[in-house]
Amino acid sequence: MTEFLRIPGADACPEHLRGGVVAIGNFDGVHRGHQMVLGRALELARAQGRPVVALTFEPNPRSVFRPEQPLFRLTPPAMKARLLELLGFDAVIEQCFDRDFAAIPAEAFEREILAGKLGAREIVTGYNFHYGKARGGNSDSLAEAGRSLGFGVSIVEAFADEGGEVISSSRIRAALKEGRVAEAAGLLGYRYTVEAEVTHGKKLGRTLGFPTANMVLPDDVELAHGIYAVRLRRADGSLHDGVASFGRRPTVDSEGHPLLETFIFDFAGEIYGEVCSVSLFGFLRPEEKFDGLDPMVQQMRIDEAEARALLSGVRPLSELDLALAF
Repeated sequence: MTEFLRIPGADACPEHLRGGVVAIGNFDGVHRGHQMVLGRALELARAQGRPVVALTFEPNPRSVFRPEQPLFRLTPPAMKARLLELLGFDAVIEQCFDRDFAAIPAEAFEREILAGKLGAREIVTGYNFHYGKARGGNSDSLAEAGRSLGFGVSIVEAFADEGGEVISSSRIRAALKEGRVAEAAGLLGYRYTVEAEVTHGKKLGRTLGFPTANMVLPDDVELAHGIYAVRLRRADGSLHDGVASFGRRPTVDSEGHPLLETFIFDFAGEIYGEVCSVSLFGFLRPEEKFDGLDPMVQQMRIDEAEARALLSGVRPLSELDLALAF
């Protein structure tokens, strides 16, 4: 099995990945709808014995056109790449997206990038994919280009959940902003997971009997501030249940940067400097300002008990969930 690659743009595509199946999209969240597109690409690649790559765009095009509206990224590039690798892709091409790239005519994107630099033999994308200058290209023009340039095109229709509503990244963002992590997990097909380095904090939790692993998440993360039942994966792959607080710590430090602070159950080691991931299994309560440390500690004990109970009976949602959180 070849090593999974993160490739910084179509210009850097290695020869052994040319002539393959290319799934195109932003794929923020790599949710169940995206997985239909990605799954179709994997099926074609396996049937034809070809490499399979995902072509994504960094930064997200919305961030380029609407920089005044920060986008809550569900999967920053490293996490997105990890998910694509777990699904079985050979590589992700992280195409730099700026206003110059956005100005490329649709015909040039088809001819120079898809057929030329990638040598694509099959293209798979979602029903709402647009590309090229002024979003002039769509699924119909892509299929027409494929007939003249020599690549097949598969367009995957919208994928709805059990209630008949289309699964989208915006739905998942809205759920996470409101603490509905179980709903978000159902749409993603795995527990929402963040990844960051464990940093030193003020060590107040240690003095209170609740030492925490502190992680600074990207500024665009808009998770509901509150208390979560979580599972932390260390750099060595070991898993540890815990309870985490995400927010500004209003009882002790309301002016600080939001932090994810995880109290790991039955653990006494040091993990400062490790890059760890934390998967969210349940939202226990909103962030709260207490009248002193004693009532806060009392509530923390209740939170711990609730998180232990919740985590004791969980089951994986999918192979992705199994790889990330179990």
